[in-house]
Amino acid sequence: MNFEPSAKAKDFAARVRAFIDQHIAPIEANYWHSMDAQCHGGDWTRWRIPPVMEELKAKARAQGLWNLFLPDEKLGAGLSTLEYALVAEETGRSLMAPEVFNCNAPDTGNMEVLWKYGNPEQQAQWLLPLLNGDIRSVFCMTEPDVASSDATNMQATATLQGNTVVIDGRKWWSSGIGDPRAKIAIVMARTADDDKGRHAQHSMVLVPLDTPGVTIHRMLPVFGAYDEPHGHGEVEFKQVRVPAGNVIAGLGRGFEIAQGRLGPGRIHHCMRCIGAAEKALELMIERGMSRVAFGKPLMNLGGNRERVAQARLAIDQARLLTLYAAWKLDKAGALGAMTEISAIKVVAPNVLQQVVDMAIQIHGGAGMSHDTPLSAFFAQARSLRLADGPDEVHMGLIAKLEIAKRGFAK
Repeated sequence: MNFEPSAKAKDFAARVRAFIDQHIAPIEANYWHSMDAQCHGGDWTRWRIPPVMEELKAKARAQGLWNLFLPDEKLGAGLSTLEYALVAEETGRSLMAPEVFNCNAPDTGNMEVLWKYGNPEQQAQWLLPLLNGDIRSVFCMTEPDVASSDATNMQATATLQGNTVVIDGRKWWSSGIGDPRAKIAIVMARTADDDKGRHAQHSMVLVPLDTPGVTIHRMLPVFGAYDEPHGHGEVEFKQVRVPAGNVIAGLGRGFEIAQGRLGPGRIHHCMRCIGAAEKALELMIERGMSRVAFGKPLMNLGGNRERVAQARLAIDQARLLTLYAAWKLDKAGALGAMTEISAIKVVAPNVLQQVVDMAIQIHGGAGMSHDTPLSAFFAQARSLRLADGPDEVHMGLIAKLEIAKRGFAK
């Protein structure tokens, strides 16, 4: 195995880092302060996108820093998962950067689904506008009334009636649904009888958000913040009718598509976590060396130097594990990298949470405010330990695979 970045990956990572340093970092704090001022809490109907975001997106696209996550050389940058991992780490240092480069979740995963599984009509109608950054999208899977850590529990239904699919159910934590540019949702719902296997009963359906019967009830706060202007919404689908041609890849293929979607996406999330952890460590050191208490720099008090060392060890271990998972995903596909993908899903957010907690502690009250990105990084880390499956589910899968290697079926 070889984790040495290719020249192409190094070039893109360096250009992304330079763009962030030159164009994003100088204005990011003011961007989020203005967002707080112009958005109105949970009232997503009043959320707006600051013009500077579209200006930055245009600059990034003009420099060829666009759709870097997509391995297709015509539609994206043609980077492998391992190559893109370096870029994702750089974007993780900034809360704005993923969107600026059109590499933000959930759009990346939805674009990958449409690129890999969508038919030409679906790609023309929805993939191309997403690739152009003209619209945003949503992924609706988690439900409020069941334990969504087991996705087979979902109760929303998608019933085929002639040439129409009728969707009924309620979803929540539908990220991005408050964005005024959000136009399309991929909804995962039950479409088959129980006589089929547990993982062949669900389908993914494209649902335009202006379809009659789609009702957004509220935005859900994450530790008191609404993540405007994107949000995480609770949405109801009541007798929502869309053409049967809106089913992606065919009925019953929802879990198959989900596995193809989640593999690369988890690499992206984890490398962004590592980038955020690096940023938090930098802020921690700068704060510790610039502030004085009891006649000494903060860094020389209370075991803070040891915490810096602990952070360095944890970040580097998480990076190596994630790069190994990316390498194995490229070589063996998602099924061949199940242990490694589950492992990084546990490790990377936990490392980010640990490092950010250290950084918050040395910042004192400032660390809990919006004067630094630390509180947002902490919320990101803690929520990712639930998104795409809680830690316990991933550790259970790792244990199952390890036991099976040694000849035990149960």
